[in-house]
Amino acid sequence: MTAQMPERLTYKGEQLALAEQPLWDFFKLAGSQPAMAATSSALWRGYIGSWEITNERLYLVGIDGRLKDGSALTLDLLFPGFPDRVFAHWYSGDMRIPRGKLLNYVHAGYASVYEGDLILNIERGVVVRERVRHNCKAPKGSGPEGYRIDALTTFGGRKART
Repeated sequence: MTAQMPERLTYKGEQLALAEQPLWDFFKLAGSQPAMAATSSALWRGYIGSWEITNERLYLVGIDGRLKDGSALTLDLLFPGFPDRVFAHWYSGDMRIPRGKLLNYVHAGYASVYEGDLILNIERGVVVRERVRHNCKAPKGSGPEGYRIDALTTFGGRKART
């Protein structure tokens, strides 16, 4: 599987890339999901969710995607009566937010390793714990900082390591 484009998360005023898909837990609980169009091998799920954590609560505040019939995927379509934001009460688990420079690119899902990870433990949509995992320090002058929100799996112009 190709490395995947991240979900977006606003946390403590910072725009972050999320290596997790909280909406999938909702689809599992519901027993179904809309037929979404995969627009790229880097976006098999067919959408990018925009999330925010406010007062330690996780909210879905936007979704960017298309259904297989070509129509736009919207919050109101997924959650009728909630067009602007939805409290993610269905989600419990660890949310991984890669931080720092890329140490090891893995061409699969969210398996690439960065200098560190911010891990938010969430229970029923509420942040109950925050911790930082340090993976290693990148050599000085190595690649760009962070797992960008707009990251794509394109490698044109990239120099091979020697």
